[in-house]
Amino acid sequence: MENGILHVDMNNFYASVETLFCPEYKDVPMAVAGDPENRHGIILAKNMLAKAKGVKTAEPIWQAQRKCPGLQICPPHHDRYQEYSKRAFEIYCRYTDRVESFGLDECWLDVYHSERLFGDGYEIAQQIRRAVKEELGLTVSIGVSFNKVFAKLGSDYKKPDAITVFGRAQMETIIWKLPCEDLLFVGPSTKRTLKKYGLNTIGDIAQMELSSMRSLLGRMGESLWKYSRGLDDSPVASANDHEPAKSIGHSVTLPRDITTEEEIRVTLLSLSESVASGLRKQGLKAGEVQLTVRNGDFEEFQRQCRLDPPACDSQSLYTAVLGLYRRENKRWSVRLLGVRAGKLTENDAGQISFFDDAKDRKRREQLEKAVDAVRGKFGRESVSRALVMHPKRKEESKNSGGHGHE
Repeated sequence: MENGILHVDMNNFYASVETLFCPEYKDVPMAVAGDPENRHGIILAKNMLAKAKGVKTAEPIWQAQRKCPGLQICPPHHDRYQEYSKRAFEIYCRYTDRVESFGLDECWLDVYHSERLFGDGYEIAQQIRRAVKEELGLTVSIGVSFNKVFAKLGSDYKKPDAITVFGRAQMETIIWKLPCEDLLFVGPSTKRTLKKYGLNTIGDIAQMELSSMRSLLGRMGESLWKYSRGLDDSPVASANDHEPAKSIGHSVTLPRDITTEEEIRVTLLSLSESVASGLRKQGLKAGEVQLTVRNGDFEEFQRQCRLDPPACDSQSLYTAVLGLYRRENKRWSVRLLGVRAGKLTENDAGQISFFDDAKDRKRREQLEKAVDAVRGKFGRESVSRALVMHPKRKEESKNSGGHGHE
């Protein structure tokens, strides 16, 4: 089999899932937005009818409604998206144990060893496309190639509900004619740099000298040169890798780049709460915390520091990662933030201390365990910190004489 790497992309995933539960959205322009009651919320996803009107992901609701009068706005239901993502993943695993997620709605598959059972890459793609449509009511676009980068190019090439084969025969005739920004990991800044030097297509990159690309963009330039020539040899991860967790982490790719420290703080606190909750569920404490920051051009830095004594409360994690962020002081437009807890120990393995800070940490842990119980019964949104509340809601709480949730 020549082309045994598949990239499966679920079309308009959030919007398509919402349409399953609300069929009235099927034939009208609609979008999923973070805060439909607030016209300053952000578009998270849109259907094809809204896309045809120019609605874009990550733009403000008011701007989308100006482009598309009558646009229907639906609140997000992340539990539904998680469930349908899981069910799609299970379908993919019928054909191979080499399945690697790339977000909730995208996966790579390596089907090179599945040919005797299911046919070649294109035939397997057809079977997956039919299964997802019949069993989940959703459509997918699938790219079929000999490496991960070209497979993703294929899934992006035709949408929705399509299969595209991008093998070696299509490299110079089709792939090299595509704009450079279609290549994986080419963000706005990299695109501007490439175009500044007359590199407008993937073929332009491929025909450059490797040394010139290194001089232009460093390691990123070398990677893009290899990608453009079909030299990506990164393997598809196994769906069956279940090694004991050595760390607990959570990251979020933001719907738009964020720049202010207030937005950074809100996101880091939310991530710290998620990681701390995971620690407590497993009866663990972290002796180290790591911060990951990535910008829109996939530049990234990671920093870590010790937690002494080990902790499992969100305030300890948050204080540490915020300090790491401030210390780096890159002032990036941030696209991804991640918090990871490492050097895990059993919850009762920490040293006993009678100092005030240790007592305060113990009280915070007890309080957060109580919050865990409330959220487990009534949902995560039942208790929120004042910092992460929307400004409008905080003002309403203040005016009504209420108190912000801690």
